[in-house]
Amino acid sequence: MALFPLFLDIKDKPCLVVGGGETAARKIAALRRAGAAVRVVSPRLDESLEQLAATGAIAHVRRPFEAADLTGVTLAIAATDDPAVNRHIADRAGAQGIPVNVVDQPEACSFVMPAVIDRSPVVVAISTSTASPVLARLLRARLESVIPAGYGHLGALCRRYREAVKARFADRRDRRRFWDRVLQGAVAERVFSGQMAEANAAMERELAAAEPGGEMGEVYLVGAGPGDPDLLTFRALRLMQQADVVVYDRLVAKPILDLARRDAKRVFVGKERNNHTMRQEEINRLLADLAKTGHRVVRLKGGDPFIFGRGGEEIDTLAAQRIPFQIVPGITAASGCATYTGIPLTHRDYAQSVTFVTGHLKNGTIDLNWQPLAQPNQTVVFYMGLLGLPIIVEKLTASGVSPDMPVALVQQGTTHKQRVYTGTLSSILATVERDPPEPPTLIIVGEVVRLRDKLSWFSERRDSDQGATTPILPGT
Repeated sequence: MALFPLFLDIKDKPCLVVGGGETAARKIAALRRAGAAVRVVSPRLDESLEQLAATGAIAHVRRPFEAADLTGVTLAIAATDDPAVNRHIADRAGAQGIPVNVVDQPEACSFVMPAVIDRSPVVVAISTSTASPVLARLLRARLESVIPAGYGHLGALCRRYREAVKARFADRRDRRRFWDRVLQGAVAERVFSGQMAEANAAMERELAAAEPGGEMGEVYLVGAGPGDPDLLTFRALRLMQQADVVVYDRLVAKPILDLARRDAKRVFVGKERNNHTMRQEEINRLLADLAKTGHRVVRLKGGDPFIFGRGGEEIDTLAAQRIPFQIVPGITAASGCATYTGIPLTHRDYAQSVTFVTGHLKNGTIDLNWQPLAQPNQTVVFYMGLLGLPIIVEKLTASGVSPDMPVALVQQGTTHKQRVYTGTLSSILATVERDPPEPPTLIIVGEVVRLRDKLSWFSERRDSDQGATTPILPGT
């Protein structure tokens, strides 16, 4: 985050704008919408600003900028057509600790003015950290259509009842649960339909009927997918925003974890070979205990909870104790990694079936029925198989699979750290020994791997922390 977002109260506060042209007029309009007392310093004003000055809506000083103009102001905007003058204003404001915005000179700004969606008291501000104001405006245009004017009325209702709700619910968690129910239920629907009297009556009924404390919580078992946050389902994102505790493991990518509520408590329960932060039985008990104390808990699991995710064990404990839970499927690693590497798991000419198996070692062995995995015209995907790769190669070859069978090893698939190692059963060990991959990895064995060079559509990129890789565009 290059810039820290905040909202500043400038109602009736003195704000200085230097410049009298069209650009200055836009800045002045934004300040006036926030209730600022605007003083404009400029030898000339355009027609619209002259009219504002004539009516007293703005104060106008008809001369060039002087350092004394900064005395007592809350913030300053330099909007002249002379970059040197603008820079001088920024330097003087900075020396006095006054926030300053300089038009078309982002390096001189101490704050930027975002694109704004105004549904007062609800205000949404969008910034690209000076990278592209046009992009910010495009994003605003898209969001305008999904944030109806009714949200302003809903915000006003919340403000009216805030103190009453606070008095009713001493515990912050109870207040949060109450507001979640109100803002997603009948009260909000009446506001959006313009029935404000009915909305207020519904709010009074909700407040009178609500009982603080004692409510059982709930557990949301959410598949976080293979790593790219864009692959989360809408339902997963909604529940992540509702939960007040997030229990997650090491396979959950940071950009996905960052989508959870900012104030939610985060509990890491990651497991890797010979290093278990918390045993599975303890995780099961933790989820149950948190729900019993009224928490809404998201259990974030990499991939899909029911495909080598031990989700069944966790909900078995919850069901036995009659604790409410929901399950949200996620894109499993086999599907996500194969797709992002251009390897179809099935294909009419190469594979008519696909098998998911665990390559996780237990007591130094991989306890699998190898003969069915050696049958032709199928794809076999090994989860967590990096450590056991030598055994996988040995057992498949001994079971009759050709040493020339194509193999792909996918490192951290669908993320910016994705790398794909390809070879055959006879060569893949030497490949990964020369350049060891970083877990988590997925191993794909089958003739479909031959299609990667033809069908690959995502490039591997190392310069991003946003989670996703980059599409290969035509002609590149």
